[in-house]
Amino acid sequence: MTRSFSSHRSCSLRGAAVRFGAEPVLSDVDLVVGPTDRLAVIGDNGAGKTTLLRMLAGATELTAGERDVTLPGGISHAEQRPYFPEGASVAEACDAALWHVRTLERTIASISAELASAVLNPTLVTELSDATDAFEACDGYLVDQRLDEGLQQLGLGSIGRDRPVDTLSGGERARLALAATVASSAELLLLDEPTNDLDEAGLAWLDSRLSAHRGAIVVVTHDRVFLERFATDVIALRGGRLRRYGDGYAGYLAALAAERRAAAERCDRWLAERRRMRDLLDANVFRLNRIPRKAEKPGFGHGAFRSRSRDHGAVGRIRTAKERLDRLDQNPPPAPVEPLRFRGFDAADATCGPTIVAPGLTLADGSRIVVTGPNGAGKTTMLRMLAGEISGPVERANGVRIGWLRQQSRLPIRPTGAEYFAAVTGRCLDDAKARLEAMGLLVPDVLTKPVGDLSVGQQRRLELAVVVDAPNNVLLLDEPTNHLSPDLVDQLQSALEDFAGAVVTVTHDRRWIESADADVIDAGCESLWWLRRADRLLGVCDERTDGSGRVHRDVVTPTPGLDS
Repeated sequence: MTRSFSSHRSCSLRGAAVRFGAEPVLSDVDLVVGPTDRLAVIGDNGAGKTTLLRMLAGATELTAGERDVTLPGGISHAEQRPYFPEGASVAEACDAALWHVRTLERTIASISAELASAVLNPTLVTELSDATDAFEACDGYLVDQRLDEGLQQLGLGSIGRDRPVDTLSGGERARLALAATVASSAELLLLDEPTNDLDEAGLAWLDSRLSAHRGAIVVVTHDRVFLERFATDVIALRGGRLRRYGDGYAGYLAALAAERRAAAERCDRWLAERRRMRDLLDANVFRLNRIPRKAEKPGFGHGAFRSRSRDHGAVGRIRTAKERLDRLDQNPPPAPVEPLRFRGFDAADATCGPTIVAPGLTLADGSRIVVTGPNGAGKTTMLRMLAGEISGPVERANGVRIGWLRQQSRLPIRPTGAEYFAAVTGRCLDDAKARLEAMGLLVPDVLTKPVGDLSVGQQRRLELAVVVDAPNNVLLLDEPTNHLSPDLVDQLQSALEDFAGAVVTVTHDRRWIESADADVIDAGCESLWWLRRADRLLGVCDERTDGSGRVHRDVVTPTPGLDS
């Protein structure tokens, strides 16, 4: 008989901050995780999502603030890149993730043995009762059964428990940590990108286990399908701070849209007030200039003058308008972010026929292709051939302009973000900064940093800005959802609906595949035989086989003569 977790239990951060060297990561973090909360943490790469989980777990020391934990049922943390002691076996790695359950097992056994061999001790009886309650709360009697099921569903069932964990691939180690963490049924589960590299069976297992969990869960994820099914609240990280949104992912999107409307309205009010003050200033200056400085006073002879009041209130109104204008100019509201929209090509330049033709694949204006398949199937190789980076049986029409969002960044490290954008788009530096700020993909402070100092997520946004701004008629998108926040991915998909050219997308993203009005093809299908041929003729590196028997390869180094 398992017991429910008490309603007063929680894990909280108050005024918490973390700095790495001189660089602040998160500041003024106030967060309370209740006993049954389902929190999803979202944000771009580098926003501090993994750091927030480590703060909750107590694995990262706080620079400021405090962490308070009242969770007798324990905390279990599955990291995206888990660390295991050197030389540890698979069994030892699992026990490390199950440390709370294993500790309770040892405590119960030790106290029971002591009670059996000694006079009845009320203190020991109380300690045994507490340990048993905690053990039952996390359903400890079935922990090994849950672990075996999780390993099997995640493709690790055939891996021997005595196998050194160092021999596993990175994906296998992450799935191992996920299986053990979920099996622990700890009072608080902290999961970092748990859906990465999971097949349908693994996703179904994860959904089932998390739905049955009685405690709290905090998950870092970019998976929009998972977000919609799982999250009751969303924690969004921006600029080193967090904000909590209720009503799940749909509530977050609605609140975000409301924030953008409010920002646009504030900007409109600021512009209207500035125009009003400018008009008031101009009107009173005009009125003042029409009043003569001196006038003759009849009856007192030529040359005798009487000063006439110059202002009639105009000088006071001018002073007030100038002061108001100065205050407005010193405190402008942030410019509203433009909806993401691809610049695309001029209708007059549109091609009349196919833009790119390859065996089993024809692209024309308006074509939408989604390419799926396991790692190593040749999906990125296909994009490289379509782009003309490596040779292949591909024909491109005259005037084809290709925008390519690569999976792996190839940005230079020395120029600033604004300088790089200006160079590749042919804009002057000030115009490049204004365009980047209007797109809202990068905050102004980032634009002056060297590209090499930007986070992976910021670099991804910069590359996206280049593709969005260029007059392309073919877009090649290689895992476009990687390193971008879910709401930006939503914007990207919406923007593609209005793009008149052809789009080829390589993706594992479930929502993208489900919602795209596109032809979905598998990179392993017979009509794409030339991909497998390319895969044999191109050099390969980092080849490994995962627990399900799939081969993972990164294709590099083109070989001449592929067409022959």
